[in-house]
Amino acid sequence: MQQSKSMKGAAARRGLIAGACAFMLVAGAGSMLATPARAESDAVKELAAPPPIELPLKPNAEFAKFPRYAGTLGTRQIVLRIGPKTDDPTGVHGEYQFADTGQVILIAGDRDGDTLEVEESNDGTHITGNWVGKFAADGTLTGDRMNVDDSDPQPFDLRVLAAGQAVPAVGSAGAGAAGATAAAAAAASGPAPAPGAGHQVGGVSNLTTGD
Repeated sequence: MQQSKSMKGAAARRGLIAGACAFMLVAGAGSMLATPARAESDAVKELAAPPPIELPLKPNAEFAKFPRYAGTLGTRQIVLRIGPKTDDPTGVHGEYQFADTGQVILIAGDRDGDTLEVEESNDGTHITGNWVGKFAADGTLTGDRMNVDDSDPQPFDLRVLAAGQAVPAVGSAGAGAAGATAAAAAAASGPAPAPGAGHQVGGVSNLTTGD
């Protein structure tokens, strides 16, 4: 009787071992089948992921068609290119570039009537500041650029440039408020415009929010 129980116990243990081995074989086969699937999934994700942004940022050819605004941000001269997003009726995006260092900063946000609210990024990932400004009837864009926590506001004063018009140097006519004063003085002196001056092109309509 004891031998029979012992034999039955051994048989049961053999059955558990055999079952465990079978489970491991099935599991192993499943993992081998899953490996190519995981590899394929990773490859698809890699293909679908956006390419990494190269630093330092360079001017984006997509923004070259947008209107240019030249003037000052704080005490530094910049050129801003900004225009509507194609997938957002109120969204705008673009970039600005410092004249002294050539550094490019990306911007994106919204325009509501004459009010502009955008955020900026110097690497395409992290927000480094935000802008709040207004467009005037003559195409001038003025306001303040602040840090992410709204500290250290710096005024910006920008004027739209005509197609092909050269960017004026800091302190010359057309740069910020000094440009406005110089333009007014030139207009008062007579009907003949200054060489290369030309009328404002489109004013506020240079930046539309519809596609």
